[in-house]
Amino acid sequence: MSVDIATVKRVARLARIAISEEEAVAFQSEINAILGFAEQLNEVDVSDVEPLTSVVAQVMKMREDVVTDGFYAEKVVANAPASDDDFFMVPKVIE
Repeated sequence: MSVDIATVKRVARLARIAISEEEAVAFQSEINAILGFAEQLNEVDVSDVEPLTSVVAQVMKMREDVVTDGFYAEKVVANAPASDDDFFMVPKVIE
């Protein structure tokens, strides 16, 4: 794949970058070099390679799924204007 000057200028305009004619020529060669490298990656045979989520084999650390109160309910309601038995007390809003 090759990029022409018009495409470089269009990408620059979309990116809101002002470039001169000389810069457009320089960017054209740089973009073509990058695309050439990306095309080389298509030549690699990866048919026997399994997809990876990480380069290092990892196992998730599991914990027992139990419901707790966090063991610090007193700290949670410490700044409440009113509390009773580790619960917030609020005024009645419906009569």
